[in-house]
Amino acid sequence: MSEHVDPYVIPSKKINCQRDLEKFLKSSTFQDIWNFILALNEAVRDKKTTAAVPQSSVVQSLVEQLNRLSDWIDDIPPIEQPMRFGNAAFRTWHKRLVENSRNLLEQVLPPQLHPSIVELAPYLEDSFGNSQRIDYGSGHEATFLAFMLCLKKIGASSESDAAALVFQVFGTYLKVTRKLQTVYKLEPAGSHGVWGLDDYAFLPFLWGSSQLYSHPEITPRSVLNDQVVELYKDDYLYIGAIHFIKQVKSGPFAEHSPYLYDISCITGGWPKANQGLLKMYQAEVWNKFPVIQHFLFGSLLPFD
Repeated sequence: MSEHVDPYVIPSKKINCQRDLEKFLKSSTFQDIWNFILALNEAVRDKKTTAAVPQSSVVQSLVEQLNRLSDWIDDIPPIEQPMRFGNAAFRTWHKRLVENSRNLLEQVLPPQLHPSIVELAPYLEDSFGNSQRIDYGSGHEATFLAFMLCLKKIGASSESDAAALVFQVFGTYLKVTRKLQTVYKLEPAGSHGVWGLDDYAFLPFLWGSSQLYSHPEITPRSVLNDQVVELYKDDYLYIGAIHFIKQVKSGPFAEHSPYLYDISCITGGWPKANQGLLKMYQAEVWNKFPVIQHFLFGSLLPFD
């Protein structure tokens, strides 16, 4: 059942200063977001990405449309330019996304939910990077999280879809964003350099550590073993993220990803890693004004 009662609006309000951010972190909207993160974290605990989980027709349709976005990357090759990073062809791809976002959502949602598209589309459009800066980061990833929460709020997805939202929907989104990063050489948005968890994403590590929570054989240190990473990259988001990093970065893992290396040495295993990542996600993403300043608010995710 939908939680929504007010008329849908185009999300436009943003956080303008640190004081606004502090108020937002105490708001019911942020509590809704955080409870959603925790619910998905719990839903995937000790489950493989390839596990058979319930998924609604909306989830299946959304995955199909996300795969269309991937196909568009093939249609729009990078252009020849002097700059190594930030290929301008990404702007063409993103323009196509903006022009077609409402049509994509019409294919996903049942007709009675089409009025919500005016509010959902801006979240979808902002989930894949900034077309002016030609960058992508954890703030855009957080926007896609908000998009999934909005689907729940309008009743398009249900509690039983929780694991599928991570494995099928977010998993497909992750493939699209990684393809965008590699093909168009997107700049990391707000990167901490080697002292960040990752240049672009956070949630694969958070939810991926929950997948491995009670694993009898794979420990945090196992990710240092290339054979383990190759064998399990499709089964666990965390290991898949490590595999992607090793594909795009060269040199010793401890040097280009020191924070992830530190996690591999943690005592307390995956439960401690998962709890630590939850705290880090709030501290390094939601608590940071440069990351959340572009986050949009409307009637589904209000902030006064």
